[in-house]
Amino acid sequence: MTVSYVVSGFAVGVLVGLTGVGGGSLMTPLLTLLFGIHPSVAVGTDLAFASATKTAGTFAHRFKGTVRWDIVRRLSYGALPAAVITTLLLKHFGAVSDGISLVIRYSIAISVFLTVIALLFKSKLQTWLNAHPERQLQGLDLSRATILAGAVLGTLVTISSIGAGAVGATLLVLLYPRLSPAEVAGTDIAYAVPLTAIAAFGHWWLGSIDWSLLGALLLGSVPGITIGSFAARAVPEKFLRGLLAITLTSVALKLIW
Repeated sequence: MTVSYVVSGFAVGVLVGLTGVGGGSLMTPLLTLLFGIHPSVAVGTDLAFASATKTAGTFAHRFKGTVRWDIVRRLSYGALPAAVITTLLLKHFGAVSDGISLVIRYSIAISVFLTVIALLFKSKLQTWLNAHPERQLQGLDLSRATILAGAVLGTLVTISSIGAGAVGATLLVLLYPRLSPAEVAGTDIAYAVPLTAIAAFGHWWLGSIDWSLLGALLLGSVPGITIGSFAARAVPEKFLRGLLAITLTSVALKLIW
């Protein structure tokens, strides 16, 4: 079974490197559906996985100067308290109970659907907003909306481990359409580091992290992400995103039905 986990980590790593979509959108449903791992354990393990990989990514983006720390701070004001409150609610209702398991399963499905929408419409939304500057938020309204977006993402990520990738990047594009693609990616990864770390710590407290599974996934994903990143230029982006959208939609439907 360990070999299967390593291979799965490698496959997800390649797809993440090729498409830039967060691993949680792929890894958590994979662990739940293919390996039959309890949803809360799949979420907790993936959060620890994401915390490790996104930390490395943040250092790279910081070195390139593509992190907007003012936006990271606003997102964190909403995301970090939301992660703590959500963890306490999971503890109160029982993170491994059948009822919470069903809630987590549906939350994963909703998060995957949001990822699909983000994949398909992010660039169109950015183009439309740049063509209509009067629709863009400014000043205090923008700050409040960013904090609220952080709170939504913090809740979503803690429950499902999904949302800090494509969904987070899409929200950044909606709120800050003038950010460059590199700044969107760097800022999205940077705020996700403390968020996934706190959420992972919460799941460790809840007892829903499988450390041997985490090690196997990391063993496969690191070379997978590297290979996928190098191969990304050779594969048409539209084809990849279309294939990924179809795959994720099928996964979300399977989670529900």
